[in-house]
Amino acid sequence: MANIVRWEPWNELVSLRDAMDRLFEESVVSPRKWMPSLQEGLAIDVYQTNEDVVVKSTVPGVKADDLDITIVGDTLTIKGEFKAEEGVEEQNYIRRERRYGSFCRSVTLPTSVDADKATAEFEDGVLTLGIPKAESVKPKTIEIKKK
Repeated sequence: MANIVRWEPWNELVSLRDAMDRLFEESVVSPRKWMPSLQEGLAIDVYQTNEDVVVKSTVPGVKADDLDITIVGDTLTIKGEFKAEEGVEEQNYIRRERRYGSFCRSVTLPTSVDADKATAEFEDGVLTLGIPKAESVKPKTIEIKKK
């Protein structure tokens, strides 16, 4: 025996409307979701070794003197500014994708550090920070005495 299912076209229209609503919400309400802000755009890698917390960040086009790096407690903050080129008028641009303006990126470090002994290197647009861990959090090896 065959089952007869009643076709209700309005149910299909409602699901089509829901799909269209989602499409417009994702593309119109937040159209720049794919484009990070200046704060989010400063890519940071953080990893740790037995002795240090290492932070690497790519900051192309910024001079080392224009960066401000601070550590307060367990929070590292990197500030700087991407400067705009002079001499090009706004109406002459066909496409402008490079970002300009100041940035500030703060990250919480994974462990206690000794900020006074931190080192910073800047080469080819890559900032590398070596921040020694505090003595209290470094791994300690305990020898077992044989009797």
